Amino acid sequence: MGTFAAVEKGVFVSVAASNRGPNVSSVSNEAPWMLTVAASTMDRSIRSKVRLGNGVVLDDESAYQQSTSDYPLVYAGDSRNPYGELCGNGSLDGFDVRGKIVACEYGLGPGGNFTPILKGAVVRSAGGAGMILMNKFAQGYSTFAQAHVLPASYVDYAAAVAIKTYITSTEKPTAQIVSGGTLLGTSPAPSIVFFSSRGPSLQNPGILKPDITGPGMNVLAAWPFQVGPPTTSPLPGPTFNFDSGTSMSTPHLSGVAAFIKSRHPDWSPAMIKSAIMTTADVTDRAGNPILDEQRKPAGLFATGAGHVNPEKAVDPGLVYDIAAGDYVGYLCGLYDSRNVSLIVRRPVDCSAVAVIPESMLNYPSISVAFEQYHARTPPVTVERTVRNVGEVPSVYYAAVDVFDEDVTVGVVPSELEFCEENQEQRFKVVVWARKSGAAAGKVVQGALRWVSDTYTVRSPISISFP
Repeated sequence: MGTFAAVEKGVFVSVAASNRGPNVSSVSNEAPWMLTVAASTMDRSIRSKVRLGNGVVLDDESAYQQSTSDYPLVYAGDSRNPYGELCGNGSLDGFDVRGKIVACEYGLGPGGNFTPILKGAVVRSAGGAGMILMNKFAQGYSTFAQAHVLPASYVDYAAAVAIKTYITSTEKPTAQIVSGGTLLGTSPAPSIVFFSSRGPSLQNPGILKPDITGPGMNVLAAWPFQVGPPTTSPLPGPTFNFDSGTSMSTPHLSGVAAFIKSRHPDWSPAMIKSAIMTTADVTDRAGNPILDEQRKPAGLFATGAGHVNPEKAVDPGLVYDIAAGDYVGYLCGLYDSRNVSLIVRRPVDCSAVAVIPESMLNYPSISVAFEQYHARTPPVTVERTVRNVGEVPSVYYAAVDVFDEDVTVGVVPSELEFCEENQEQRFKVVVWARKSGAAAGKVVQGALRWVSDTYTVRSPISISFP
């Protein structure tokens, strides 16, 4: 309710997609008047290395930049204690780790309290000389740079497999942690982080969520002073820290929105959102598709429209605008009058409101679903309106990037001509299902691009089959 009231008054709202990835349909904050933000990496790393006794060197990450000598290496799971592999409180009791580097598994434990920093504290209190924190398969290649309490390295899943294989196959395994400083220009970047929540939206399948992704991994920022009772530590609390999450990427997008608003003070929240989404980058710094934590193409349900590009967003060429009243029509298609009235904070009679289906909302992305699929399945048509905020005169040509044998996508008209500033043009996108027969539950992803001599205005397209 609060976010809707803000948007009604012209206030832009950006919200976190949540940190429940990589689970499918884990995205939160799915209302179409909000910008829902995913999290991705940056092209820099606080590098650390693990040098195994067999000579293998593994790249990893850590904000604790202190090297160690060569120490015996043990796997925490060999303690045989409950959750021993996670290095939680008490998990190393009775297990001799004194003067050794301890390899611990990623995982928060049954109570969600086994944080990476706590794991290091447990290892240190048990006499450990260092810690290697190992990803499981779900975390893939996403690694954190954190300020540990002892020499520590955070390794990806591939490195974790190599380390555990070395330990089990070696009579007296050893390892050394070597600090590597800050490394710039790392690749692939940006890539989606494992914790970033994914679509599709269960609440609003006709609205593609998340909308956009931005920097949300290993963000170095100001940190609040400690509040509450004083600690016994002689050291002052940190005034800066590394943090990761969609709540780190969301402020980046709020800043981009403020930047756009400063250049275009008369733009509505929907116009700003459109500018951000339709100018987003869909490739990484090397020109390849944006990857996920498994180094596979991430897809729309992870990236949304793509990775934010602030320089392009301030001059998008065309925008999709949505009036506040259109959101009421959209809500009446989902809920009864009572619930809609609660959301918009005024009486609404949905029987007197023109209902707007999800796919017909003038959104910068397109999500369509075939409710049934057979030889006579009718095409699905959605309509959109774009407003010219770029050059005058200008002509835009439609280009459809949907390459799949089970669907055909057409745009009518395929050419839009603008002779005035703020002139609007309508068009239709028609999706045909071919008769060959798509697999049950199949999702086809692509994009519609409106291309002029100066601009490319891109809208992602998702097509799902029952």
